[in-house]
Amino acid sequence: MCSTVGVRWEQLRAGKEEPALPGLGAFGDFVRSVRPPEFDGVTFHEVRARSVLNRVPESSAVPFRWSVNPYRGCSHACTYCLEGDTPVLMADGRTKPIAELRVGDRIMGTRGHGVARRLVPTEVLAHWTTVRPAYRVTLEDGTRIVAGPDHRFLSARGWKYVTGSILGTAQRPHLEPGTELVGGGRFVRTPDDTLGYRAGYLCGMLRSGGFAAESDAATRALTYLPDFGSSVGFMRIPREPDAHWARGFLAGLFDLAGGYRRGTLSIAHDENEVVDMLFAALDRFSFSYDTVGHRQHPGRRQARLTGGTGEVLRFLHLVDPAVAWKRSLDGTVIGGVRRTVTSVAPTGVDLPLFDITTGTGDFIADGMVSHNCFARNTHTYLDFDAGRDFDTQVVVKVNAPEVLAAQLKRPSWQREPVAMGTNTDPYQRVEGRYRLMPGIIRALADSGTPLSILTKGTMLSRDLPLLESAGKDVPVHLAVSLALLDGDLQRRLEPGTPTPRARLDLIRKAAAAGLPCSVMVAPVLPYLTDSPEALDPLFAQLAEAGATRVTVLPLHLRPGAREWFAAWLKREYPELAPRYRRLYARGSYVDRGYRERLATVVGPLLRRHGLDPRAPRAHSETRTNPDPDPSGEAGTEVPAQRTEEAEQLRLL
Repeated sequence: MCSTVGVRWEQLRAGKEEPALPGLGAFGDFVRSVRPPEFDGVTFHEVRARSVLNRVPESSAVPFRWSVNPYRGCSHACTYCLEGDTPVLMADGRTKPIAELRVGDRIMGTRGHGVARRLVPTEVLAHWTTVRPAYRVTLEDGTRIVAGPDHRFLSARGWKYVTGSILGTAQRPHLEPGTELVGGGRFVRTPDDTLGYRAGYLCGMLRSGGFAAESDAATRALTYLPDFGSSVGFMRIPREPDAHWARGFLAGLFDLAGGYRRGTLSIAHDENEVVDMLFAALDRFSFSYDTVGHRQHPGRRQARLTGGTGEVLRFLHLVDPAVAWKRSLDGTVIGGVRRTVTSVAPTGVDLPLFDITTGTGDFIADGMVSHNCFARNTHTYLDFDAGRDFDTQVVVKVNAPEVLAAQLKRPSWQREPVAMGTNTDPYQRVEGRYRLMPGIIRALADSGTPLSILTKGTMLSRDLPLLESAGKDVPVHLAVSLALLDGDLQRRLEPGTPTPRARLDLIRKAAAAGLPCSVMVAPVLPYLTDSPEALDPLFAQLAEAGATRVTVLPLHLRPGAREWFAAWLKREYPELAPRYRRLYARGSYVDRGYRERLATVVGPLLRRHGLDPRAPRAHSETRTNPDPDPSGEAGTEVPAQRTEEAEQLRLL
């Protein structure tokens, strides 16, 4: 297994304070980890599983009770942590809500040992979301961070989870009242771009040197000047400036007469009126600072902020200067700043929570050093996109065929149907390396157990001869997900998945092998892939390829996927965003009126092409993922459809 020359095997090492992949033991006995060169950036963690036959919870209203998943996760097999509007520190010193981050964004992480940390730029490598129970962590300065129970913050005594216990199975380091966290405290809101802010900025900037010194400041000033026409009244300092003007004034001063070096932020000026206004503005926002010189004497005077990194961040966010190099925080010490936890309390509700993976393994969430979350045993309760980008961790149950065969020999086994592809795609590309599915198929067929496979992976064609043979002994059902023929849209919507043509070829091969193969046309995207012009040729090609039946599902937007898809739609089709808000105004399911209209389009087309929508269903066919993932391959796990939607599907 995996004997390719040049493959680098390495033992999984766990630090004393921070185990790699905590919870890995829940799958079985760890064997080793490997980072093969053909899977750049992916680590495969091999385990010898104790069990691979999974019983579906009774609460899950799906038409099967058992599933097998030889692989667990990749980029979505992680614990989800922070509320969507939690601000994350960007590399340019500004902030952005974690829900709005995207792969490739430059943010701030840390380097160092223990709590001796310095800020360094890093990159977002992965971004995902789900719904989980949420907890509110409150700090002494009023910071409130909503996070999942398994999220970790850096404390004065190392990394600590949001929740845990001193004793028992939940024992682990966790936050308690009095815990000191590393970080500067909550981020303040960046000022609104009001006319007052613009007037203050122009005053501070132009009275400190003007356009020649800093191009970033000049660019901003040129966008502000048209607001004032031919007037130069903004050059005067008002008698009673408001807060917006004061923020703009400090930003303009800093861009031309200030700087940040070696942990010290300072602003110096030699004009008395300007210096007096500088001190007044700093006092207005309660900044702590030292002065050089005296207010009553002429000459150059300087204000230097005190209070450490927290005050520097507060200044940058409060006033929002324009000059990029002066905003750089690279190398800033953050480990010396602490904030004390006053409470950790459950919110009592499940919320959409977001997580990212970064190059440094951490990031700054609302001022506090926050750890990336890695794959844990709790990931079995999360929605996966198995093999979407393969950019984090994959757990491989290397002994899955042998363990399954032993489980199926037990006298208690009743040979109930087993579904595969219900959590992670068994034919994600790592299957080409480990080849676990042939042994699994043989074990099921030899025991007389009916089986079904749902996949987007065309690697299934490798095992068609084996499945054809198994079909002589037990019922075998295949299902392929294919939502559209437009190759360009498919690449933007589901990058990394096999092309529509490749999936049509798979259906054709399955039909040639005599295996029933249904197709999930899911998700149908309102106003994008729902027209007769889009669906008719798709159904025609599915019929020509030999699909036994077709099920059509309109887009379903669960919390988390909803936010993700909204960002994709806004980026790719901004003109459709208002229409989608109306269609999904009542929740995750599309408006009933839309479903009825879609049914009137789909029904005649299916009948025209001989794809009988009322044919008996294979037990796996009602379980697929109608949620598109604009940044990767869509997964194969969804909750059961509501009764209302199930009735609509019968109409389709």
